[in-house]
Amino acid sequence: MQEILNEFSSPQLSRKLLEKVKESAEKFIEKHGRRPAIMEVCGSHTHALAETGIKKVLKDYVNLISGPGCPVCVTEQKSIDAMIKLADGPDRIICTFGDMVRVPGTEQSLLEAKTAGKDIRIVYSPPDAVKIAEENPDKEVIFLGIGFETTIPILAVALQEALQKNIKNFSMWMTTKLVEPILRTLLDTNATKIDGFLLPGHVSIVLGKNDYQYLAEEYKIPGVIAGFEPVEMLSSIYKLINQFLDGRAEIENDYPAVVSDEGNPVAKQLIAKYFEPVDEAWRGIGIIPKSGMDIRGEFAEFNAKNRFQITVGEPRKTKCRCGEIIRGMVAPEDCPLFGKACTPLKPIGPCMVSAEGTCAAHYQYMRED
Repeated sequence: MQEILNEFSSPQLSRKLLEKVKESAEKFIEKHGRRPAIMEVCGSHTHALAETGIKKVLKDYVNLISGPGCPVCVTEQKSIDAMIKLADGPDRIICTFGDMVRVPGTEQSLLEAKTAGKDIRIVYSPPDAVKIAEENPDKEVIFLGIGFETTIPILAVALQEALQKNIKNFSMWMTTKLVEPILRTLLDTNATKIDGFLLPGHVSIVLGKNDYQYLAEEYKIPGVIAGFEPVEMLSSIYKLINQFLDGRAEIENDYPAVVSDEGNPVAKQLIAKYFEPVDEAWRGIGIIPKSGMDIRGEFAEFNAKNRFQITVGEPRKTKCRCGEIIRGMVAPEDCPLFGKACTPLKPIGPCMVSAEGTCAAHYQYMRED
């Protein structure tokens, strides 16, 4: 088994595939007079493509565009401010994933609030927050529910556990996002030229290959579900470019070891049982109808938005271009703050904070010496 896994990061296979990608890309360039434009939807792909050097090596052959796949990055500033303000109340414990603590709010970050004495805890899984609530019955424990379809099922598991244990001091502040509505919005607005999508491996474990058929059938845009090792990513890029050359628009599963046609039915059932689609605001885009999930009415007692009345003002305006970056309209280097006022040590926008953020990946791996 380990030998098979090692092949996915094999330098020899990677180099051979890299040459194949270049050859196919050159045919495309010769035919169309431009590089093929591929958007990687997933923030993990953005990071992996930069870290492995694939993005840099292919920059003259393929236009690899980072998309809206970083959960923290696509969260609207007002939502971030509201979640930070939650910590102001008495007897509250805020639980969150690690990326969220350093995201700048209009007034402060969660990390700064923690430094000021607020009880803010990083957890690795939402059920950990349920356990904290169980151990602290005199405190209100609020989990900040950020993520795509990869994360939403485990949020449902946490909610189910709180119900089963009759834990009354646990709630979730939901600001989750869904992949299909944002991809449709990108294609409908046509703000960025996209020939095809490198589809997310993690999300696809839940959704399955068939959930992307609308791309091929309605928009005539191909997509390939990709893994995260060099050989896997190069293979998927190669397959996409060959679809472009052949004039095909199909959805291919290039990650069959973990992704099926139908996805994970148990995860989908959990999502449907505890959550319902709602309109959701996206950074730099605005409200997209039915693009997020919130807790169903019958479980409203666990909805922190019902339990706590939080109001925030208009966020301060900066020259940060995160909203355009997550739509693939500009590259991090086009932002006047990138690498100057905005760095990983002192981020101004969430794209520089998150491990899946485009600016963070570019800063670490893509800057010219």
